[in-house]
Amino acid sequence: MLQRCLKIVRAIGILLLFAMLISGCKKNAGEDPPVRPPGPVEPVWDPNAMRGVWITTTASTALDNLDNIQATVTACKKAGINHLFVVVYNNARTIYPSEVMNRLIGVRQLEKFSGRDPLKEIITAGKAAGLKVHAWFEYGFSSSYSAQGGSIIRAKPNWAALDQNRSLVVKNGFDWLNAFDPEVQQFMIDLFKEVATNYDVDGVQGDDRLPAVPSSAGYDDYTVAEYKKEHSNAFPTTNIKDPAWLKWRANRLNGYMKRLYTEMKSIRSTLQVTMSPSPYPFSLEEYLQDWPTWVDSGWVDAVIPQCYRYEIGPYSTTLQQQKSYYRSSTIPLYPGVLVKSGTYVASAGFLTQMIQANRNAGFRGEVFFFYEGLKDALPWFEGQYPFIK
Repeated sequence: MLQRCLKIVRAIGILLLFAMLISGCKKNAGEDPPVRPPGPVEPVWDPNAMRGVWITTTASTALDNLDNIQATVTACKKAGINHLFVVVYNNARTIYPSEVMNRLIGVRQLEKFSGRDPLKEIITAGKAAGLKVHAWFEYGFSSSYSAQGGSIIRAKPNWAALDQNRSLVVKNGFDWLNAFDPEVQQFMIDLFKEVATNYDVDGVQGDDRLPAVPSSAGYDDYTVAEYKKEHSNAFPTTNIKDPAWLKWRANRLNGYMKRLYTEMKSIRSTLQVTMSPSPYPFSLEEYLQDWPTWVDSGWVDAVIPQCYRYEIGPYSTTLQQQKSYYRSSTIPLYPGVLVKSGTYVASAGFLTQMIQANRNAGFRGEVFFFYEGLKDALPWFEGQYPFIK
C-alpha cells in the first residue's frame, strides 16, 4: 500500500513539472530570450563635446543624391556624431549655386550638382536629425590640384602665389593662391559671407589651407613691396624658414584670421568659426599657420589640429605636443582623427587607442576624417566609441 502511494505521488510530481514546462513554453512562444547588453547602457562621453566628421566630394558619393544624403545623416547619427563638417568649396568649385564663383570664373557650382543644392539638402536632413551642420571650405587658399592653378589662376593670373623663382607655388600637388593679396583675401571672405548669409549653417570652417600658404610663398610683387615698406626697403631673405620671415608672413595671416572671425560674427553672433590647422609647429614652418595665437586671441570658437598618424606612439606624441601649445580654458581643442585615407582604414583597435589617448589627455571630443571611413567602421562607432572614458 505504501509503495503504491509513493508511485502515485511521483507520478503527480512529474505531471505537475511537465505542465509547468508546457506553460512556460507557451508563454514565451515566438519571443527571443532577453539579452543583457554588454557594458554600460548609457554612453559615457560628454554630451556637450564636439563629435564631428568631415564630409567631402573626393572619393565619396555622400552628397551625390538626396537618398545618399539621408543615408549619410542616418549613419552619422548612429555613430554618435553631433557635428557635420560639409565641404562647400574645393578645387575651384562650390557644391551650392554661387554668384561669387559665377562672377569669377563663369561657373556657379560643381557641374555634377547642377539643378540641385546639396548644401541646403544636408542642412535640412542634418537638422531634422538634431545634428549641427558646418560649412567647410576645404581648399581655402589652394586654387586647384595639379592643374597649374586651374580656372581661378586662368581668370586671375596675378592671384598666383609665387616662390623665389617667380614660379607658381605648388606643394604636395596643390596649387596656391597668394594668401597675402587683398583681392584673394576678399574673394574668400565673399565666399564665407555668401554661405553664412544664405544658409542656416551652424558654423564655418577653414583647415590646413585657410588661412594658410606654403612657406615657399611670399615672393610676388605685392608681398615683397609690403615687406620692404616695413624693413627699410630691404628684400625678404631667400631662406624661407628664417624665423623672422616666417613670423612676418604668419602675422599677415593672423590679421586675416581676426578679420574673418569678426566679419562672420557680425553676420550672426552664434555662428561658430572653427579651424582645423596642421599640428603646430609644423603648421607654422610649412604653412604659416600660427594657431596658438588664434586661440590665445579669441579669433576662433574651436580649434581642431589634424593629428593624423598611423600608429599610437606617434599619435600620442603629436597629441601631447598640441596640448603643450594649448593654453585656453574657454576655447575648446578637439583632435582631428584620421579614420581613412586612400586605401588606408584605421583598425578598430587603433581607433580605441586614439580615443582613449584623447580622453586621458583631457580632450572630451574629436572630429574624424572622413565620412567614408566612419561608414566602414560603423560597428566600432556604435559598439565601442560611446563607452570610452
